[in-house]
This record gives sequence, structure tokens and C-alpha cells, in this order.
Amino acid sequence: MLVASNISQAAAMGKVTIDAGKTGEPVSKYIYGQFIEHLGRCIYGGIWAEMLQDRKFFHSAGEGNSPWKATGPKESVTMATANPFVGNHTPVISLAGDGSRGIAQQDLGLIKGKKYEGRVWLAGTEDAGEASISLVWGSGSQDRQTVTIRKLNREYRKTEFKFTAGATTDNGRLEITAAGKGSFRVGTVSLMPSDNIRGMRADTLALLKQLNAPVYRWPGGNFVSGYNWKDGIGDRDRRPPRKNPAWTGIEHNDMGLDEFMAFCRELDTEPYIAINSGLGGVSNAIEEVEYANAASSNPMGKLRAQNGHSRPYKVMFWGIGNEMYGNWQLGHIPLDQYVRKHNEFAEAMFKADPSIKVVGVGATGAWSEGMIRDCAQYMDLISEHFYCGENKDLVAHVNQIPENIKAKARAHRDYRKRFSSLKGRDIRIAMDEWNYWYGPHVFGELGTRYFLKDALGIAAGINEFARNSDIIFMANYAQTVNVIGCIKTDKTSAAFESTGLVFMLYRVHFGVIPVETGSPAPLNVMATLTENRKALAISIVNPTMEQQDIPVEISGIRLTGSGKCWQIAGNDPMAYNDPGKEPKVQIKETAVREFNGMLKAEPCSVTLYSLNAK
Repeated sequence: MLVASNISQAAAMGKVTIDAGKTGEPVSKYIYGQFIEHLGRCIYGGIWAEMLQDRKFFHSAGEGNSPWKATGPKESVTMATANPFVGNHTPVISLAGDGSRGIAQQDLGLIKGKKYEGRVWLAGTEDAGEASISLVWGSGSQDRQTVTIRKLNREYRKTEFKFTAGATTDNGRLEITAAGKGSFRVGTVSLMPSDNIRGMRADTLALLKQLNAPVYRWPGGNFVSGYNWKDGIGDRDRRPPRKNPAWTGIEHNDMGLDEFMAFCRELDTEPYIAINSGLGGVSNAIEEVEYANAASSNPMGKLRAQNGHSRPYKVMFWGIGNEMYGNWQLGHIPLDQYVRKHNEFAEAMFKADPSIKVVGVGATGAWSEGMIRDCAQYMDLISEHFYCGENKDLVAHVNQIPENIKAKARAHRDYRKRFSSLKGRDIRIAMDEWNYWYGPHVFGELGTRYFLKDALGIAAGINEFARNSDIIFMANYAQTVNVIGCIKTDKTSAAFESTGLVFMLYRVHFGVIPVETGSPAPLNVMATLTENRKALAISIVNPTMEQQDIPVEISGIRLTGSGKCWQIAGNDPMAYNDPGKEPKVQIKETAVREFNGMLKAEPCSVTLYSLNAK
């Protein structure tokens, strides 16, 4: 820890003191990590580009829980359980030659002139006649495009289709119909914007690239303790839909391990995969490591190659389980049993690939202590989680985040003094879930909104990570998109939350070498040097509603007097951004032409200075 011995003196003098000659360990790039989970609209409706709900018919089409409705008599749609295309049943539409019948899904977001593409698997009796796939954007007879399938076969056949929307609407519709006799079946159907990137939303990916996170934790979270990763490989149309094991809704299994790796390649980021140590077994974990990392001569590596990915993925970070200390977690067992389970998993996974880094489940207190005492030889990092609610007092609301980080770091420094099992081991913290979590679910399940005041807390948290660079190696902000994430989406657009702006700004312009900094309360100030020591970055969080003109005393470095300043500020702590609307919270950049020993922080603001060094 970088000890700031002059903090009390600085507070008494009402100024910031920075000694660039006193430095701490470099800040790990991994503190800017993110965490995505199969929960709510994080993956489906956020990252993944699929526009249709329940495209594999987990629910019975035409019934209350299904987004698919009959376009003819309701009784014309039934579900066949014999030889289903995928999952437990397949919709069958009975035809009577008295007009068009089928199924349709509405509430689709369409943009005029935008292209869409998809595919459908259909089978039918010889007298079913022509089938039609239509994209509809209005009530008029011309407000649609239709693709006709001339003849159906008794065996399923895949048909690909393309459309161009003729109008912008949030109530578009996809119809699958036929007008003959007999019957037809719908195996699966998919519809995506044609600008999707490997099945992912182009607008979401554009923001994620700006976020530039160095690592993503996936697939959970509570989700992982009931997840079988094998459900998520192979032909996407043949992967079974499941009830989400931990949350509401359906797991479509469209974004599995191979798609996650494509996501990581697209973002030039590193994968961090959590494995199922809840209801999952050791053999399943071994096979997952081998599928990801083994050569194609290995049986699981061969399976990966058969699925189109000949080269090993070389996944380095692997988490064994998630929050296994909690009775809400599937497969939860007492600590004395879990430490043995963790070690069994870790030993087998290291044997499958000795190069991996294993993250054990931690929770400061008895659980982390037990893991450190009994599992130190079987892990490289230990996870910690925390979430903060809302405090109506602005200063207290902001301070929750750094105080939680500080407490976790303090506890683990104490463990290093107390536990002989850590002798010769440098097991640092992976804060692989952290965030605010409060408020109504505006963006789907757990889809909370974030405000300007939350951006201040996240910036203060990054400052605290820098102060504890010797003990915190990784942090993964939860859960990136929608849910409690820093990016929010609607049907046709995506936007940075206030918290996302902080990550985007600090990832690029905050330094990597922490220096001793004295910060007068209630300000939260932290200074760092860039890697080449050619600039001094000063982060200021002002959780008051007054402008702060702050004298600063800088030693240990010579500055040129010039630089840049970025601010995220506003007079309303409750200001927020929404997708598809003009942002209310933005980053403002200005030039520093002559630094005179004073720093300015607007009311309710995050301010980041970068001052050039001689």
C-alpha cells in the first residue's frame, strides 16, 4: 500500500499534496476489467444481436408465456413432443385450406432502410403449400416484405432470408405462415440486423471497444453454478433452450464458450472463465479447460476443432465457482467441505493445463480465511465481491465504494501477516464483482439506471484501487451491459451510462504508477504517473455541490505547466443518460495552458488532469 503520511496535514491546510518521488507498485491494467453474466438483458437483448424472444420455443407457442402468437385460430397451433427439432417440443400449425395460418412475434424494433437477415427451419406435409416469412412494419398491405418458400419437405430444411425495413417502429412483426392443407412445423427461427458482428450487436460492440476493458469475466455469477457449458457449443440452432438456472427467463445457449471467445477477439480483450463448482463436477471442469486450451489431438480439443476452432484459445484466468459461501448459490456447501472441493477442482484443472491461473472464491471473514488457510497452494488469486446501495447524502453515497475496497485490502494484508500458508505465495485480490446496486429495473431484470453521483463513486473506487496496487490485481465491474451495467440498450440503440464514461476516460488517461497523495476531505484525490513518467495524472472526485478551487503542492517532478483536463460534471447528481436520447452526462475536455498550482473541480464532478512533465 502506498502510505500517504501527509494526509492529515494536507486536510488541515486545505490543500492537496503530491510527492511524485514516492511511488507504489504499478497499477494492474486488470482493475479495468468487466463482468458479463447470462442474466436479464446483459447477453440477450444487450450484447447478442438476436431480435426474437424464445426463438427455439422453450414455451408453448400460442400460450400465455410465449411471445409467439397464432395468426389464425388459436387451436391451430400445438406443440409436438415426438422428435422435436430442439429442446422438448416443436410447434405444429394445422392448416385447413381456408386462409393463412401460422405464428408471429411482434414488438420488434425496426429502423427504416436498415437491413435484417435470418433463417428458419421448416418441415411440412406435401399439401401444406407455400410457406411465407414476412417482416411487417405497419398495418397496410404494403407495409411488409415477404420471402416465399415454394415447397416444404417432411424433413426440416433451413431457409435464409433478408429484409429491408420500410419504416421505423418499435412494434415490428415477424410472421411465419402457410395457406395450404395438412400441417407444417417450425424448428427454430432467427432474425438479426444485417450489421451484426459474429452474431453480436454492432452498436453495443462499438461502445465496448471504447470501454477497452482488458479482461471479461463470464458466464457468471450465480448463473454458472447451474450451467452446463456443453449446452453452449455446436450448431446454435440445435443447442437446447433451458430455464435460466439462477435467474428468470430462458437461456437460449446461443452465446456459449466459442462465441465468448469470438467476443474477446473482437474486443482484443482477455477471457476469464468461471467454471461450475456448484452443481457441476470435476470431470466437466477438466473437459472445459481442455476444450478451451488443449491441442486438437486431445479429445476435447478435437471437438473444438470440429466446431470450427482448430487453434487452442489459451485461456489463462479460470475461476472455480461463484459465491459458494452463500445459501443462495446452487450447490452451496459448508466451508470445511468446500475447501476440499476447491482443491480437487484446482488440482485436476492444473493437471489439464499447468499454465492457467486459478481464482478461488473469497469473502472477507471466515470464508476467505478458510480458503487462504487450506487452499493457498491451489489458487493464484482470490475473489472478493461487494455491492453498494443508495445513500441520500451525496458524500456518503460516493464514499461507500472506496471504503469497501479499502476494507477488503486491509483484511487481506492482515491475512498475509497471520497465515503461514501464504509464505512464499503472492495471492492478490480479484474484485471480480463490484458496483452500486439499487433502484427500479428500467432495463429488464436487474436493469437499474445509474446517475452522475454513481460516476463519482466509481471514479473514487479507481482511485482506491490505485492506492492498493500492491494487493488488488483485478477488478471486474458488474455486469457491463444492461442489468447493473455501465452500458444500456433499447431495441435499436446503445449508450454509455455515467459510470461507463469514467471507465472509458480513466482507462486511457489515468496513469499506472501511483504516487503519494494527500487529499483534503471530502475530496477524493489520487495522483499517478504515466508509464513513461512524462505526465502526472491527478484524479479529483468532488462530492459536494460547490466548485472547489484547490491549492496543490507537487514535489518530486518538474512540470511544463501545460496539459489537459477532462470533467464529468453537472448541477444535478441524479442526471443520467438513456439510449436513443441526447446524453445529459458527458466528458468535457479542455486544455491546460498554464498550471499555476491551483486545481479546479466543478460541483458534483469527476475531474482528471494530465500535466506534462519535463
